Amino acid sequence: MTTSVPATPNARGTSMNSVHAFHDDWKKRTDAERLYLWQTMPPGECDYLSDCWPLFAHPHQLPPPSAQNGEPWLTWLLIGGRGAGKTRAGAEWVRAQALGMAPLAERAAGRIALVGQTEHDVREVMIEGVSGILGVHPRGERPVWSPSRKRLEWANGAIAEVFSAEDPESLRGPQFHCAWSDEMAKWRQAEAAFDMLQFGLRLGQHPRQLITTTARPSALLKRLLADPSTAVSRAGTAANAFHLAPTFLRHVMARYAGTRLGRQELNGEIIDDRPDALWSRALLEQCRVDAAPGLQRIVVAVDPPATSTKRADACGIVAAGLAESGIVYVLADDSVSGATPVMWASKAIALWQRLEADALVVEVNQGGDMVRAVINEIDAGVPVTPVRATRGKWLRAEPVAALYEQGRVKHVGAFAALEDEMCDFASSGLSSGKSPDRLDALVWAVASLALGRRGDGPRIRVL
Repeated sequence: MTTSVPATPNARGTSMNSVHAFHDDWKKRTDAERLYLWQTMPPGECDYLSDCWPLFAHPHQLPPPSAQNGEPWLTWLLIGGRGAGKTRAGAEWVRAQALGMAPLAERAAGRIALVGQTEHDVREVMIEGVSGILGVHPRGERPVWSPSRKRLEWANGAIAEVFSAEDPESLRGPQFHCAWSDEMAKWRQAEAAFDMLQFGLRLGQHPRQLITTTARPSALLKRLLADPSTAVSRAGTAANAFHLAPTFLRHVMARYAGTRLGRQELNGEIIDDRPDALWSRALLEQCRVDAAPGLQRIVVAVDPPATSTKRADACGIVAAGLAESGIVYVLADDSVSGATPVMWASKAIALWQRLEADALVVEVNQGGDMVRAVINEIDAGVPVTPVRATRGKWLRAEPVAALYEQGRVKHVGAFAALEDEMCDFASSGLSSGKSPDRLDALVWAVASLALGRRGDGPRIRVL
């Protein structure tokens, strides 16, 4: 193999630009090229590379250049899935602050706070863990760890002190140049501990803090996300796949991908409920199944957008089937945004063919003749059941939500975008301020299967 060796920065005080240049070149290489380069580099360069975290870190493991307001950030909030490399990022950042290592630090920070849910968590994960502070230091730079004094001491005089979020008052008095807080979203006294820490960040010209955490819908986390002085990094578990067991990724992803727990713990998403919604995340998790039994009838419901521009609402396309037990199984969500009538009609027909469905249930309030004409033009043999709404979205959805509460609707797998609309659907008839097109299609599908012949249905009119 013939390949050139990228020029490595040759000083600890290297600029972020040169780091990024090497980083970009290194990332472009194949695994075989990287191995070759590593084997052919002089020993001194290998030692340098092994010790230079910014060259190998994932983008989410390096601090953003600025906060959301464009100014230097005060808080770096790193939200990631399990195994995304949050602890390594925190430990390397603390190492850089303590030793004044550019480009992650402008000067050495003399006093550092390490805050975890408990002192045990700080010691076992943040300090002594595989990716903890002691582990990321070369032996000659490693700080002295004094468990009895709850502190790390570097040769240059920098000190990091251990604190538990269970004891917010312990943060009253000490002062710091910077702080690393881990798994803040699960702190039981998060507000009090965070507040006490802020009063202690008062040393130096620009005291700042790093918060590494998985995503949970806590009030504090939401407030930090909205703070203009916060810089936010996000990453899912898959971003660090190279350092994780392949069996872990296969089995955990297969089991939890798309579920509320998976989106939170693997994707690093903040999944929340709104109190006035017809559906809750917990309810949808209870109705999730791996497969559907034999189905007596299958329909594909279509809620077309009013216009066909790129900024138009999505076209809701949801399939569901009715089992002999009377339970409705939601089978697919193939909704599409920014599509022309021919595009969304073709997609709906393709789903109808794939599932060998019995009919397309199509809402025709907006341009009913056009809708039927487009479908017939693509495939005149598709049986179309037109339906027209005579009541508002909320009133149409209520009977369907009641079926979920009764355990009469199941989801075969996970439908993240659809479920987001369901759990954010307000009495205004909007979800996150937009038309809930996926939800509309779901309502038509479930209603046509379970409520179409009953007097307690959502008053759909079959034409």
